[in-house]
Amino acid sequence: MSERRSLFASHWSATPIARILQPMQEFIDHEQSSGIILLAMTILALLIANSPLATGYFALLDTKVGFVAGPFKLKESVLHWVNDGLMVLFFFLVGLEIKREVLVGELSNLRAAALPIIAAIGGVCVPAAIFLALNTGGPGMQGWGVPMATDIAFALGCMALLGSRIPFTLKIFLTAVAIVDDLIAVLVIALFYSSGINVAALGLGLAVLAVLFGANFLGIRSPVIYIVLGIVVWLAFLKSGVHATIAGVLVALTIPARNRIDAPTFLARAQAILSQFDANDQEASRMLTDEQQQSAVIELEEACEQVQAPLQKLEHSLHSWVSLLIMPVFALANAGVALAGSQLGGEALPVVLGVVLGLALGKPIGLTAAAWLAVRLGLADLPKGVSWYQMVGVGVLAGIGFTMSLFISSLAFAEPALLATAKLAILIASLLAGGAGMLMFVRAPAPREAALPAAEA
Repeated sequence: MSERRSLFASHWSATPIARILQPMQEFIDHEQSSGIILLAMTILALLIANSPLATGYFALLDTKVGFVAGPFKLKESVLHWVNDGLMVLFFFLVGLEIKREVLVGELSNLRAAALPIIAAIGGVCVPAAIFLALNTGGPGMQGWGVPMATDIAFALGCMALLGSRIPFTLKIFLTAVAIVDDLIAVLVIALFYSSGINVAALGLGLAVLAVLFGANFLGIRSPVIYIVLGIVVWLAFLKSGVHATIAGVLVALTIPARNRIDAPTFLARAQAILSQFDANDQEASRMLTDEQQQSAVIELEEACEQVQAPLQKLEHSLHSWVSLLIMPVFALANAGVALAGSQLGGEALPVVLGVVLGLALGKPIGLTAAAWLAVRLGLADLPKGVSWYQMVGVGVLAGIGFTMSLFISSLAFAEPALLATAKLAILIASLLAGGAGMLMFVRAPAPREAALPAAEA
């Protein structure tokens, strides 16, 4: 038998950089890695905010940076650039995920989508109702949207740590719930946390969006077009009063989701190209000068380009950047709260109770009750191999609000003291939800093995 070839060139695998990067790549590829990094940045932000470095930390976040180009001036604080600039990419990825799920994912089939949609609606309405019941007429009333969100990175990270105790169908269900949850959060931000609308700027943004939809309709796939015009949409929304991150979701909806060739055509073409490459097999050192092999590689790249939809490529390319860079930077900039005991009492108490009870209690109650009602009425089916105990556990894990909750709190509270209180409450609630959810699954009875069929006589 011929010796099996390595997936990597022999000279690369033997290099020091490969030995350094391989463990890092394995860590990045693990599902829970983004949650671990997010947690580490949160702890770091808390340590800095409660250390002698706190003054410099908050001064840096308040530092104004930007540019001036003729009559156009754009200067904002570092914190503003993180929340309205970097987070646009997070919301762009959310938009890509929503579009994919609606077209071909868990939300593409009405029957299959019914359970996560109904559960997500219950999971946002009950926490908001709890918050409003405690804060109506008070200074923190505007924060009713804070306990509505679920942080999918932390929730799936907790599930990944639980390993085989979590059925795969339950992970799919939670992912679908989180995507619907994000869509609701985007609508809430657009409708209730945007103000002072500049009609001219908004009109410009919508006009460019129309051009992007037209480019999609005409079959234009070049990412440069969508990136350049997407930046124009973001700038227009930034000046319009509609929150700039909404531009990320809307631009994502214009990204083409169709491929140029189907799977059987790609397979046939790839096999022919690889046969051509293999027929001209040479030593590695001579491959750089072999025109036929180089031509085959280029043809294979073109075939790969045509079988992938731009939406797929962008989602795959952005996922690591968002989960391993943008979200940790957001946590580092937003989770720094001075842990003063006075923030939990007095006039701030209703906000604390609204957030903590909304996330840690309202989420599981709303999500599980809505799911139970949907199944009871015959509108949906419980995921295969999932018990109602596990559904309650997922509801508890969904109470980890963190990223989206911190983001909405920064829009809801203009007063620094209330904002700090809300952030602290979010951290407490997320810690309670994550700990309680994982404990529920750890203490759950082991799943029974299916009985073997009786032997035939």
